[in-house]
This record gives sequence, C-alpha cells and structure tokens, in this order.
Amino acid sequence: MIMNPVERLVYKTLVYTWPFYAIGALYVVGPVLAWVLGGLAVLALFLGPAMRPDLRATGRIPPVIWAWIIGMFVMLVALWVGHLDWSLGIVQTIKSTIGWAKGWALMALFPLAGAVLPIRREVLIRGQCVIGLGTLILAPILLAAPHIGLPEKIFTSPFKAIGGPGPEYFSVYFFTYDPSSWTPRWQFYAPWSPFAALLGVVMILFALEEKAIKWKTIGIAAGILMIVASKSRMGLVGLVACTIGPRMMPLILRGWAWQMVAGLTASLAIVGAALASAAGEVIAAFKGARADSTRVRETLQRIAGERWINEAFWFGHGRVQPGPHLVEYMPIGSHHTWWGLLFVKGVVGMLALLVPFVWQTLIAIIDAAKGPRGRLPMGIMMTLTLLSFGENIEIEAYMLWPVLVILGIHARETAHRS
Repeated sequence: MIMNPVERLVYKTLVYTWPFYAIGALYVVGPVLAWVLGGLAVLALFLGPAMRPDLRATGRIPPVIWAWIIGMFVMLVALWVGHLDWSLGIVQTIKSTIGWAKGWALMALFPLAGAVLPIRREVLIRGQCVIGLGTLILAPILLAAPHIGLPEKIFTSPFKAIGGPGPEYFSVYFFTYDPSSWTPRWQFYAPWSPFAALLGVVMILFALEEKAIKWKTIGIAAGILMIVASKSRMGLVGLVACTIGPRMMPLILRGWAWQMVAGLTASLAIVGAALASAAGEVIAAFKGARADSTRVRETLQRIAGERWINEAFWFGHGRVQPGPHLVEYMPIGSHHTWWGLLFVKGVVGMLALLVPFVWQTLIAIIDAAKGPRGRLPMGIMMTLTLLSFGENIEIEAYMLWPVLVILGIHARETAHRS
C-alpha cells in the first residue's frame, strides 16, 4: 500500500501500539500525534497550493468539524469559569488547561486532521488489523501469566513524570485481578479491562471493512479475544449491537421492512407483557453479574447529579472531586461522560459535547441507511455512546484517535458528496 507522508505517520503510530505500550508511552504519543496532525491540517489550509501536493488540504473544514472545534473550545472556557467560580487557583487552572490539551482538545484535533489531510480509511483499517496480529501473538503469554506465577503489573514507566490522570495510564500489565471475584481479567494495551473490551469492538468494526481476508480474520479474532478476556458486560453488548446495527440501517428505506415492523408492533399487544418481564430479568441479571461495580457507578451518578443541580448548574465544579467511602473513594464526576460533564463543567460543558456528538451520529445514521460507507462511522458512534455511559471519553481520547480520524474522514466524504 503506497502512502503519503501523513499516512505513513498515522500508520506507523498505529502499528507501533504494542511497542509504545511496552514502554508506557501511549498516553504521551496520543496527544503529541493530535497536535502534530492538527498543526499540519491548519498549515495545509493556510498554505493551500503552496503545500507539497501529497499533503494539500482535501477541501474546506466540514460544518460538523467546526462544531467539534467550537464545542471543545467552549469546554475550555467552561473549565476556566468553573475554576474561577470555585477559586481553584492559577496553578490548578494551568494544570487543568494542560489536561484539556491532552483530553478534550483531541476530540477536535483528530476529526479536523481526518477531514482536511489526505488520509484514507484503508490505512487506518489495515493498521488496526496489524495491532490485532500483535495481540494474537502476545495472547498465549498474557493468558498464561496468572497460571504460571507471573505478576500482574510489570512496571510503571518513567513517562509518569509527565503527568496524567493516574499511574495506570503509564503502567504495563500482564493481567489484573477482579477485586469482586479475585479472577484474572486482561486489559491488553488499555489502562483497564472494560475499556479494552470496547477497543476490541472497535477492532472488529475496522476489521469488517478490511478487504483482505487474512487481515480481516486476524482483526476479528483479536477483537473477540479482547472482548472475552476482558470479561466486560459492555463489550459483549457492543459486539452485538455495534456490528449488527449499522448493517440493518438500509432496511429502513425498504417498504417490506416497515410492514414487518408494523406486524411485530401489533403482536406486542399479545406478548408485550411477557417480553417486558423477560427483558427486566435480563437487565437484572446483567447488572447482577457485577453487582458491586453497578452499585458504585449508580451511586457516583446520583451524587454527581445532586451536587451539579444544587451547587454548580451552569459551569460545574471545575474538576472531579474525591468520593466518599460509599463509592470506594472513586472520584465524583468519573465513570460516566455525561454525568461527569454536568458535575465538572455544568450544562455548558455538557452541551459543548452533546451538539457535535449528536450531529456526527445523525450524519453516520443517514449515510449508513443509504449505503455501506456509513457502517463504520455509525458503528463507531454507537461504540462511543456505549463508552460514554460507563467511562469518561476525554481521558481515553488518546487511545480512541483512530476512530476520531475516521469520523473526520467520513465528514469530508459526506460534505464532498453534497
């Protein structure tokens, strides 16, 4: 596959995921790549025809990308106002601004790069499958580690001195033990297991678009392994919903599909009560599979909601805060993107993400209904939606950069078509 310079940069960064993880550098690599690609995009737009031909901008910035840029800038303003309201001081404000540059800013920079720079989907798709190959090669030793006496954590990288959300972002693991059952779980190159599961879903979504059967098989196998070994409920949901959902979208444009839906809806009058009862039992079993985790997350969300609406409605508290013993000292504002945003940045911050997020989702849904081009972007937005209800997207953007670039590429594709 012949690549231009920016594609080579993206591809090499992607396929070196495991080596970067081995030295605890992934949290550093993601933000650096974001600002390099964002700078190249701005330079390409500024220089125009003066830029070397294989790096020239592919066109203007699509409207939805402007929404991401404006939204993430509003996020920064909300951060400053929140720090000012709660008198957090200039030092903490500077630290939080640097955190924004390594987190929320990436949600705009990577889509901008995908929309403006000449990066092809195929490069990212193949790169994900190459990561899958590395995952399958390392799988035997990772899976055997708890059974042959190897330690959970190998080491914490010196890159920790740069600063970040926590030491787990710079640590290298064979596996971890689930504290509720004391059984091993695997997180591969992610900071924790549930996130690894959704990265597995992403790998499968990319692999399904791969044209070479060999690489497609490798990517799908590695993605399934990541989902199963992580023992994440959310990953299992994503495996089914995010792969099947986009492929069902073309049916909404077909008359016979609507007739079938009408028939099924009518039948609910007879079997609706039984289905509702069965669904309730499934949901209860789903939550009960990791009851402690579910309890902590629900309590965190309730505390975040109550304190947001009573204490800091518009601009939030400026930062997450330590939680009580009731939530095992987990930070209030964590483990949920939307409640976290309301707590930390208030209604203003929540809308700053919601508007571009919904816009991008609608673009993906409409395009998926029209043809196969929209399947990958829609699957990505479904995965990000799942992720947002169990994690904080911004602190994981450094690992989500390939999907963010794809969203930019898709925005460019749909804008050029219209």
